[in-house]
Amino acid sequence: MRILAVNPGSTSTKISVYEDEKEVWDLKLSHSPEELSPFGTNIFEQYGFRRDVIVTALQAAGYPVESFDGVVGRGGLVKPIPGGTYLVDDNLLKDLKIGILGQHASNLGGPIAAELAKTAGCDAFIVDPVVVDEMESIAKFTGSPLLSRKSIFHALNQKAVARKAATELGRHYDSSNFIVIHLGGGISVGAHRKGKVVDVNNALDGDGPFTPERSGGLPAGDLAKLCFSGDHTLTDIKKLIKGQGGIVAYLGTNDMMKVEDEVEKGNSEWLAVYQAMAYQIAKETGAMAAVLKGNVDAVVVSGGIAYDRSFISWLKEMIEFIAPVIVYPGEMEMEALALGALRVLTGKEKPKTYNPE
Repeated sequence: MRILAVNPGSTSTKISVYEDEKEVWDLKLSHSPEELSPFGTNIFEQYGFRRDVIVTALQAAGYPVESFDGVVGRGGLVKPIPGGTYLVDDNLLKDLKIGILGQHASNLGGPIAAELAKTAGCDAFIVDPVVVDEMESIAKFTGSPLLSRKSIFHALNQKAVARKAATELGRHYDSSNFIVIHLGGGISVGAHRKGKVVDVNNALDGDGPFTPERSGGLPAGDLAKLCFSGDHTLTDIKKLIKGQGGIVAYLGTNDMMKVEDEVEKGNSEWLAVYQAMAYQIAKETGAMAAVLKGNVDAVVVSGGIAYDRSFISWLKEMIEFIAPVIVYPGEMEMEALALGALRVLTGKEKPKTYNPE
């Protein structure tokens, strides 16, 4: 099976060609501010531009669109849905095109996949978008009926590495319990019970541990005082939570390689902040162990920061008592997309239809 995976990001488009489970070609197309400047705030205005650069790159590499057995795009900000591989149909396309839950480049993944699949005469899919919601109702309580916890996390990566760990352990994902930690610009810690993420922190805007650029959960009373101090606008507070929080707020950078370098040089201030982030992640992991009632087959760690052996060692010191720790460094998004499509194309999994409640 030859599968094309398409992953649009804010300033880039990643494309990969898989033959069964093997990646045979990949390319990251970077888009400069000058290239994107003609387009407005509606991300769908970039659709034709993104599609054309993909087709041109494929042709240059000797992979005509007609040669694919399936095309899979990154899932965008659709309505909350269970995890899985979804056929790109008219209902899904409608919500992606209008940005039903917001504007993001990932909204282009499904529409581009659909057009290229039509040319190839095959099906188009999306896999595990960030809005996957399998949280149990009890996990959504906050302490106020005015607010509810939301499931927004690195579903694509988390589900993929959980499946990978299950295979490594000789188990099935749907009959296993895992805690999965994704360590990137955002950090999510999810409790996977028998194939469903029954609890997870909102990795986007204000829940769980702090991250390279996000504040995570903040003391509510003190945050309320900041909001009404007269010194900060709503925009300021939103940036404090997402974009200028976490490592950025403490150290002035979200470049984790720089943080690692400073720590290796013996910078005690930077070490304290970096270890505090590991401390908060470990605490969140312990909370998810409670959700799973201590029945945890493995703790699975992924994402870019997972390459840092020192950081992983700090985590392990605090969480190895829960279960064996398995580390898969990197994002693995393209692999996750391709394998999600492959499971459907080979009949191992039935495709799902977008039908949010």
